[in-house]
Amino acid sequence: MEAMLKSCAGLDVHKKTVVCTVLKEDECGNLVKDTREYATFRSNLRDLASWLKKEEVEMAVMESTGIYWRTVYDVLEEAEVKVMLVNAQHVKKVPGRKTDVSDSQWLAELSRCGLLRASFIPPRDMRQLRLLTRYRRKLIETLAGEKNRLQKVLEDGGVRLSSVVSDIDGVSAGRMIDALIEGDEPLDRIAKLALGKLRDKQSELRLSLEGNLSDRHRLLLKTRHILWLHTTISEIDAQVVAAMEPYKQQWGLLQTIPGVDEISAAMLLAEVGTDMSVFGSKDKICSWAGICPGNNESGGKKRVAGQAKETGT
Repeated sequence: MEAMLKSCAGLDVHKKTVVCTVLKEDECGNLVKDTREYATFRSNLRDLASWLKKEEVEMAVMESTGIYWRTVYDVLEEAEVKVMLVNAQHVKKVPGRKTDVSDSQWLAELSRCGLLRASFIPPRDMRQLRLLTRYRRKLIETLAGEKNRLQKVLEDGGVRLSSVVSDIDGVSAGRMIDALIEGDEPLDRIAKLALGKLRDKQSELRLSLEGNLSDRHRLLLKTRHILWLHTTISEIDAQVVAAMEPYKQQWGLLQTIPGVDEISAAMLLAEVGTDMSVFGSKDKICSWAGICPGNNESGGKKRVAGQAKETGT
């Protein structure tokens, strides 16, 4: 197969080591192979980058397995070495792999023949922004779990507050739960801590607050993990909004989509970046961003996503 590159490198990245194979044509047109191993500390990776530049490597290729590739990618990017990150599943589907060929050599051979397709890697600023937005998403999921735990503790103690208030984590509910934790206030007075329209439901609130909270229930209710989650999410939101300064135009355009607020727009931007040409089509970018609508139709019948099929296939 005709070679597309005269000098390329394949990197097999592990937790503690990186095995690098350089394939290079000499002046006579002969292919020379050189394999070296480096530790994954940044100083050692800088040595790797220096070697690749010395060998005039046109492309360095690695698989996107785990998280260990990220530091390697950052160091090579800083050294202005052209790096390609490829999907490991795509590499496995390329025919012709021999069992006696090392991963680094195989990546170099595929790259040399132009048989690999690069994965989308956003600019460094966007990659760092992703750390915030993806952690924020995890915190939101944790917050939902903590709200459910709070409700279960109250229900276990006979307090049916969630049957009256719409948000067990709201301001009114929080004021009443704090009073229940203290355990000194009469229920009528606790019910009057409600704000807004809930003040019109004094009798229902009084009935819902009557329970049998033990010291163990109160201990669990005192665990203010929800407050920490709210505070941390707010801090992350402030950082995310500040990070949008260089991308005001794109950020503003995304907010014109119905249902997309400033935080949602920032999270979308962190996932897809600002260069739409890397995706090739609107269908691919929607798939990457995870906003494709579900399409589950068979025999003229549309089913809800996740609904079991009657045929069992």
